[in-house]
Amino acid sequence: MKLIASVLVVLLLAPPARAARLKDLVTVEGVRENQLVGYGVVVGLAGTGDRKQTMFSAQSLTNILLRMGVSVAPTAIQVRNTAAVMVTATLPAFAQPGARLDATAAAIGDAGNLQGGILILTSLRGADGQVYAVAQGPVVTGGFASGRGGTAQTVNHPTVGRSPNGAIVERAAPSVAPHGVVKLQLRQSDFTTSARIVEAVNQKFPGATPAARSENAGLIAVTVPASFQSSTTEFIAQLESLTVDPDRPARVVINERTGTIVLGKDVRIAPVAILHGNLSVEIQTTFAVSQPAPLSPQGSTEVVPQTTVAAKEEKARNVVLKQGATVEELVRALAAIGSTPRDVIAILENLRGAGALEAEVEVI
Repeated sequence: MKLIASVLVVLLLAPPARAARLKDLVTVEGVRENQLVGYGVVVGLAGTGDRKQTMFSAQSLTNILLRMGVSVAPTAIQVRNTAAVMVTATLPAFAQPGARLDATAAAIGDAGNLQGGILILTSLRGADGQVYAVAQGPVVTGGFASGRGGTAQTVNHPTVGRSPNGAIVERAAPSVAPHGVVKLQLRQSDFTTSARIVEAVNQKFPGATPAARSENAGLIAVTVPASFQSSTTEFIAQLESLTVDPDRPARVVINERTGTIVLGKDVRIAPVAILHGNLSVEIQTTFAVSQPAPLSPQGSTEVVPQTTVAAKEEKARNVVLKQGATVEELVRALAAIGSTPRDVIAILENLRGAGALEAEVEVI
């Protein structure tokens, strides 16, 4: 049997670094989103809800009916049109009561489909246990399930649905508006980028003392100028519009499971000579039928396997890179000699082992 490995490789050569807005490089300390979670019940399902094995959905329905003046024992009901769900939402910074949020409902029992269901009033709580929003409304799924047994068909994931604008904020988000000093958190900590941001801010807001100072590679403290003491929002807006050339480390990311390689164009390689060849082994098995002579009283028909083994080794292909060569030049050279994606991964891993690859190598 001949074994053939098929690998897909994507080579992304990053363009030269360009100035980026400060808004895309940093976040303001204290201005953040908060995650909310709650337990709810979806009703109105067409017999695709929780079965009898899921006891907590029946208990939840009993509690809802009890609050409405209907007393029913949980063991006395069997409703297939309800499903117990966990509801999640994200509370934006500075969200005010009355604002609308999107909510996501996911089945936690054995419900087969949430299509067409309606989420009953559900409290959404934060990490501090306080209720910040309530959710209620129709649940929209991105798929469906139909049929049963061997004729069932399922498209996408019907046990998770979304309720657009289905949650209403009831309590203001616990965000801290900066006053006096604005602290900027870099999305990717880097000393060079931090220093460049400090330089750009001090040029934009000159004064007797520098307005910005770098506390570390990931945090910058900016003192609000006296002219903006009563308008911090406008000051932060001007900060976000500043442009800075971020400094990114040279990095190569390799995913051996999918054969994907992501390369930065500025990754450099030390002077090195590369020889690479392939050795392939092919094993083929054929089956021949052995029969006795016609009218022979002895012998029987048998199947006899015949196995052949063949080995083939290609001639080594070589690439010579000079001082200051980049990964772009390496990729072009490897493509010129017909290297496969798996060859490129093997060569990069050997370059890392030889210490000739001047970049961070991340294998995922």
